[in-house]
Amino acid sequence: MDFIENLKTYTTKQTVNFIMKALSNSSDENLIRLTYAAEKLAPQFKPEIGRVRKMFEDKAPAYYLAQKVLKEIHPNVRSKMVQNFMINYILLGPKRRENFQKKEGIPCPAVIVISPTMRCNLRCTGCYAGDYSKEEDLPLEYVDKVITEAKEMGTSFFVISGGEPFVRKDLLEIYQKHNDVAFMIYTNGTFIDRDMAFKLQELGNVVPAISVEGFEKETDARRGEGVWKKIMQAMDNCREARLIYGFSITPTRYNTEIVYSDELIKLLVEEKGCGFGWYFTYVPIGRDPDVNLMQTPKQRLYGWRRMNYLRSTYPVFIGDFWNDGMHVKGCIAGGRQYLHVNVKGDYEPCVFTHCATHNVRNASLREALASPLFKAIRARQPYSDNLMLPCMIIDTPRVLREVFKENDAYPTHGNALTVITECAEYLDKYSKEYAALCQPFWEKVYVKKEGMPKTVPVKLEDVDKMIEEIKN
Repeated sequence: MDFIENLKTYTTKQTVNFIMKALSNSSDENLIRLTYAAEKLAPQFKPEIGRVRKMFEDKAPAYYLAQKVLKEIHPNVRSKMVQNFMINYILLGPKRRENFQKKEGIPCPAVIVISPTMRCNLRCTGCYAGDYSKEEDLPLEYVDKVITEAKEMGTSFFVISGGEPFVRKDLLEIYQKHNDVAFMIYTNGTFIDRDMAFKLQELGNVVPAISVEGFEKETDARRGEGVWKKIMQAMDNCREARLIYGFSITPTRYNTEIVYSDELIKLLVEEKGCGFGWYFTYVPIGRDPDVNLMQTPKQRLYGWRRMNYLRSTYPVFIGDFWNDGMHVKGCIAGGRQYLHVNVKGDYEPCVFTHCATHNVRNASLREALASPLFKAIRARQPYSDNLMLPCMIIDTPRVLREVFKENDAYPTHGNALTVITECAEYLDKYSKEYAALCQPFWEKVYVKKEGMPKTVPVKLEDVDKMIEEIKN
């Protein structure tokens, strides 16, 4: 048995070495060869890797994104992110996490989000984290504790949020100490000057996700006058340092058409060099929760179709946490695939689910994952047969109320309960409306696999054409 395991380890190392050496040559032939090497590392993903190979052969947007990573990114960043993210996280990670779950009886999260500070130099309207205390940061020893425990389990990807993470210079020590994993930092971008960009180049394992709200008008309206120009400069600094970096967007009732527009994506991807982007629809939690900021059901459906169009058109990876449930089998919270450690050290099921029963100061990560609260959430997942409805906050709000009540969870800040009290009536109405609207799309696109609607809405009123098309 030891001989077989040693042989597997040797083969894996040899394949990894081949991939790392091949990175210096980004020819079409080499890209294809890399996909075959990836299949050796992760044979369970052979169909998915085969689809990637087909995209490379057809020179789809994924091909140009791969070329960009291989040619334009600084060698230190490229090697760190390929080793830590592509190999350790994407190719080898699933098997490690599966082995952990079989042995321990609890899942190993693929991603852990940590918010080490809630201090921030901006005061954005509707900030999901705006109601947490800003008096104390999470001590570095606890940040280190969570990462160390997670690595031992098999997690190799960590997201640092806040607040504004770059307020804390000492976090650079964490990124350096744990240089065998990948970090993504959600940031407002205002602290990424040229000096910081080159520090990130030296580290190699840190990827910034810079927040925008649309163009200058929309971004400055939510984030403050002059912030847009600082963001654009931050992206220029990242590009000069040859980093991997991307954008983060919160679609609301007031910016939906803009944030999914060709014009904005062309600016962020083709002009500013972003390699990825994340969309998080506004959820009424945090500072001054306001259901009137939420996308309408039609706007959300608009975003779903536009997002699928954008990522099939431009060389950028795009993820949409409320419109991509079908790709991850519904909600990933409660430790199924991820959890959140907030500034007080509370283990929260989700970045937007502000309740807890355990804290990092007196409980291990394993204990939090085995808690009745987290188990209750996982036992209910997915919350609907329609995976276009993945969220227990805005799609099946009764689930959040049930698990909160049944497990004596405590709210982690002053406004945490409004999502199940003051907002309850609106969320019940919203969830029913969106469920009725998206059900035909779920059945035809994902169940019957008839393909995406041909209609790609430009204006919101074009959604009506898409609805008529799916009916016919």
